[in-house]
Amino acid sequence: MTLPAHVPVLIVGGGPVGLTLAALLAHYGIASLTLEADDGYCDGSRAICISRRSQEILGWIGADAALNATGLPWTGGRSYYRDREVLHFEMPHDPLQRFAPMVNIQQYFVEEYAHQALQRQPGPAALHWSARAVGVRSTADGVQVDVDIAGHRHALRADWLVACDGGRSSVREALGLKLEGMQYEGRYVIVDIEQASHRPVERLAWFDPPSNPGSTLLMHRQPGNVWRVDYQIRDDEDAADAVAPGNVLPRVQSHLDMIGETAPWKPLWISLYNAKCLTLERYRHGRVLFAGDAAHLVPIFGVRGLNSGLDDAGNLAWKLAWKLAWVLRGQAPDSLLDSYSDERVHATRQNLAYGAKSTEFMAPPDFGFRLMREAALRLALSDERVRPLINPRQSAPLSYEGSPLNLADDAAAQPLAAAPGQPAPDLLLADADAVPRYLSACFGQGFVLLACAPDAAMAAGLQRLAAATRQAPDPLVTIVVGGPAPGAWSDPHGHLHERFGAQPGTAWLLRPDGYVMGRWAMPDATALRAALAPYYPMLESSRQETQP
Repeated sequence: MTLPAHVPVLIVGGGPVGLTLAALLAHYGIASLTLEADDGYCDGSRAICISRRSQEILGWIGADAALNATGLPWTGGRSYYRDREVLHFEMPHDPLQRFAPMVNIQQYFVEEYAHQALQRQPGPAALHWSARAVGVRSTADGVQVDVDIAGHRHALRADWLVACDGGRSSVREALGLKLEGMQYEGRYVIVDIEQASHRPVERLAWFDPPSNPGSTLLMHRQPGNVWRVDYQIRDDEDAADAVAPGNVLPRVQSHLDMIGETAPWKPLWISLYNAKCLTLERYRHGRVLFAGDAAHLVPIFGVRGLNSGLDDAGNLAWKLAWKLAWVLRGQAPDSLLDSYSDERVHATRQNLAYGAKSTEFMAPPDFGFRLMREAALRLALSDERVRPLINPRQSAPLSYEGSPLNLADDAAAQPLAAAPGQPAPDLLLADADAVPRYLSACFGQGFVLLACAPDAAMAAGLQRLAAATRQAPDPLVTIVVGGPAPGAWSDPHGHLHERFGAQPGTAWLLRPDGYVMGRWAMPDATALRAALAPYYPMLESSRQETQP
């Protein structure tokens, strides 16, 4: 493969975040080239727990079906102090939801399915393996990049560069940027083993188990009869000795014996990990943007690492696509890409706050934290009121309060769950033909205007707005639920009222990434046009008055 001299978007890093971003951009018709330093997908399980939000994002590129066909869904877990159960938790879920709260699947599957989705996209996207960015220089109108392929240097220019090249980012290093925050001393050995098991798929944790006294040990079932085992090692253990098979395998065998898993097994992958709470101060530096571990390192406890990286991709893709579309029209406002940094840094700081609390429980950094954890575990044996303190705080979608993209809230009396800056709750609706449709299936494309039981005049106005954007690459989607309008959808499960606090005439404007941008008790034509015109310029130039 010959590298082009110029690309609109260069993605450095072909892991799950970079490949998902490339597939999303291809959907929007944005050309990109992805460079991956390795010669194929990663080895070992690495990131293993895919949240409902991440499944939704992967659904935007058509990777959700393969992921859910292979992955193992789960809804809760158990924690043990020594050999006694002290916590059984369940994540919120119901059978009508589109995705499970969490799916266990090895990272290399996620990479494969995102790559397959990229190859199915009609947009001009390319992936080059064994290609490393070794020099990055920002210019006034783009980025100059030196690429090493098999010892040969190639120069190319990109209008935009997105660094998705992980915790040891070469792009971050080339720009002289450093992650800031805290690194914890507690270290965990990570082991993948192959062993058949009939246990339910749950997150399992043991504190000071008889099999490994003084340690903390986690287990997750993975596809292909794979167990993922994480156990903490002593502070004075040598790192090389800790991952030596002669030391790892007896500890794993001891625990399998304790829990009664007697089937034959073999090791597949061994690694070492310690938790970090680190982030760049900003994720945009001129024409260079950072995503995933290149932007932030989040502890694995609470499964916010890869999930936050996929959220970066979902947040950035539509903004970068609309930004490039504006450039083609001779307009180039910076507000969208600045908002990417604002929103995702805000989300990272929320993730780091949760991750730090989980880490301080799972790998106490000093005697005081160890003493408090010991007290909580001992009390949990007899007092169920203490048990929530052991909850691992699983990943959840985060809000963007204060985002510059949020519109004034015209329905402030409604529930906070559907306020500007909040992720829109999913709905299982039925279209005009009584076909079940999830609201989240409309995300990842254009904006969505959701209205509850509008009168005939308002419904007609909403349809005129949608018709005016019909020639856009991703036209406005209007969903009218209830009311007298022809073709209105129905809400057979009452989700719109329950989750949005909907009243007749209420409307919400939802961003392409599924976040609420604005809401109105009774939408006004001028306000709706003003909200949509920056993204659909044909509305600004149209002289037809729309009166919802």
